[in-house]
Amino acid sequence: MSEVLSIVLGGGKGTRLFPLTQSRSKPAVPFGGKYRLVDIPISNCINAKLRQIYIVTQFNSASLHLHIGQTYLFDTFTNGFVEILAAEQTFEHSGWYEGTADAVRKNFPHFRTQNPSYYLILSGDQLYRMDLEDMLQKHKDSGAAITIACTTVSREDASSLGILKVDKSNRITEFMEKPGPTKDITDYRAPAELRTDKNKEDTFLGSMGIYVFNAKAMEDCLSNELTDFGKEIIPAAINNLKVNAYIFDGYWEDIGTIRNFYECNLELTTLKPRFDFYDEERPIYTHMRNLPPSKMNFSNMNQSIAAEGCIITNANITNSIVGIRTLIESGSSLNGVVCMGADFYETEAQKAQNAEARVPNVGIGRGAIIKGAIIDKNVCVGEGCRIGVDDIKRTDGNYGHYYIVDGIIVIPKNTILYPGTVI
Repeated sequence: MSEVLSIVLGGGKGTRLFPLTQSRSKPAVPFGGKYRLVDIPISNCINAKLRQIYIVTQFNSASLHLHIGQTYLFDTFTNGFVEILAAEQTFEHSGWYEGTADAVRKNFPHFRTQNPSYYLILSGDQLYRMDLEDMLQKHKDSGAAITIACTTVSREDASSLGILKVDKSNRITEFMEKPGPTKDITDYRAPAELRTDKNKEDTFLGSMGIYVFNAKAMEDCLSNELTDFGKEIIPAAINNLKVNAYIFDGYWEDIGTIRNFYECNLELTTLKPRFDFYDEERPIYTHMRNLPPSKMNFSNMNQSIAAEGCIITNANITNSIVGIRTLIESGSSLNGVVCMGADFYETEAQKAQNAEARVPNVGIGRGAIIKGAIIDKNVCVGEGCRIGVDDIKRTDGNYGHYYIVDGIIVIPKNTILYPGTVI
């Protein structure tokens, strides 16, 4: 697989995931208690023996750089790497990336040194587990210049994706980028044999934003000023090159909104989640922190996940994610909460300083009740706080020390909620 160069696009602002992207890029957003979103595409590559991986970054990338540097360290005998390529000024290019295709074009001088035969383009913010080896083999066997991974989607989901038509050999004949909710796209309905639900007519083939390019095809497609793969490069290529579809029938979710992020996290707590982290054959890798196991003292946990290093005392936790190093004090209750945890444990000296300044410790304080919320990292929830519990009219907006987005309360990173706060 050394002939394949994998490129993970991780440079977008992630405005729809704000405020989780207030101080980090979208691929660096914590997920599932202990992971980051970028761990998904990188792990898919590693599991497919693809070990030459570049992460292209631009916006709010410090947290992502730190995670990549601490996590993906190959030995000297594999010839593998996971390297960051941050946006840079050169004598040829002085501006920022203008789109996904522009990001790849501006990094060609770095990519060409690896002399790849194929480029694999991946998104840094999707949840799926794909056999990329199979996709690459089918691409080679088809004789196509480009292969696009696609999956069946509903009419609602098709609004914000690239949708496509295929012939009997899976060659793509037409492509439409983000048709919106009102445009008539009945002509793009997926063939009956490709539908997971044979009786559902309103099913379409949506692009997953995962592409395989022959190296020459990539050079030819980007020898212009076009800036985006979905909007410009792919539609133009279909007219001039053989572009095939790779039909993926597994679980795939684009983590595009706060609502989507919240629901995908909580879906992990169900008895049989559609995305399974418990797969020993194809694991999802992340930073090895060497934290102690989590400790539960006289607590009740129901359909919930607790990551490493947590101490939970006399608490009730239902349908929730409890992230790394989370300390939950006596009498607290969490229901439908995504808690990302903490980057550190406070020392006894720091706790004494907090007490003197009347600042709560990092974690969930005594008697706090939280429902239907996302608690970002290093948040201090004071004693007796009530979040999402009381019958209060809530509208989306910025409320200073918290946000409401898609109807979900989001407490940003490093926020201090003083004792008795009601949200």
